[in-house]
Amino acid sequence: MRESKALELGFKPKAYLREFTYVARDPKDQLLLGPSYATDKVLSRAGLTKQDIDVFEFHEAFAGQILAVLRALESENFCRNYMGRSEAFGSIPLEKFNTWGGSLSLGHPFGATGVRIATMAANRLIHEDGQLALLAACAAGGHAVGQILERYPSS
Repeated sequence: MRESKALELGFKPKAYLREFTYVARDPKDQLLLGPSYATDKVLSRAGLTKQDIDVFEFHEAFAGQILAVLRALESENFCRNYMGRSEAFGSIPLEKFNTWGGSLSLGHPFGATGVRIATMAANRLIHEDGQLALLAACAAGGHAVGQILERYPSS
């Protein structure tokens, strides 16, 4: 829905989608590691760094998957040899990461995971007085999505 129409109908936007990306990897070797690629790519496309991000919301398919994604981002070897970076992406600050619970604790209803993490991120931006959120989720083998949400100015 267009912003003007939402405002006309009395809706109060919380955030808007500033940037997004989709990635796909070979599921044979990199099953469910897509969020590591999507994280780096969406930040690059938006002209941002992880230091610009106030809220991180990642889908946790299962405990081992999210731990593998976080370790991949910290690994100089993985980032150089697989992501084409000159150095490791580095650690995501855990004090900003899924702080209200993630898919493991809250659940991820089939077909609604994306809206759950987007809504959670928008609400966190308001509650924590943040500006930008990074969302990432794996899907269907080697696929993943990365998004940057920006808090709506009047929320």
